[in-house]
Amino acid sequence: MLSKKVQDAFNEQIKYEMESSYLYLAMAAYFHGETLDGMGQWMRVQAKEEMGHAMKFFDYIIEKGGKAELAALAKPKGKWASALGVFEETLKHEQFVTSRILGLAKLADKEGDYASANLLQWFVNEQVEEEATAVKIVETLKRVGDSGAGLIMLDRELGKRGAS
Repeated sequence: MLSKKVQDAFNEQIKYEMESSYLYLAMAAYFHGETLDGMGQWMRVQAKEEMGHAMKFFDYIIEKGGKAELAALAKPKGKWASALGVFEETLKHEQFVTSRILGLAKLADKEGDYASANLLQWFVNEQVEEEATAVKIVETLKRVGDSGAGLIMLDRELGKRGAS
């Protein structure tokens, strides 16, 4: 059985993961509107991945005999100045999620909840990957700029990302 503190924190994390999915879907819509369909595809896959993360927490709560509770989601931003701006926000958002996951890991440790700590280790590793990917895209966009052949080539490259 989960402690009330861990259950409440995991339920809150479900909300953050779903808001991440919603944000990335809004970013996909922005990119499709800018005819950067490859980046739109990349964000669609990212949105689906974040929903999967929410479901990991949801399923875990249930498996541990807890009660999964859903909260209202905030409306995501819908406009950005550039592709670089979108991916800079993506990096900032992933850093926020990392801080949340690390806080959950500390809570599980404090509660002596080794099963939850084990689950959270998967998320810690996932966040390392998420941040590294976002940094790489941001740095590439800084090199190629917001227009021209480099942007089109990056758009095509990012569009190759398939559903995970």
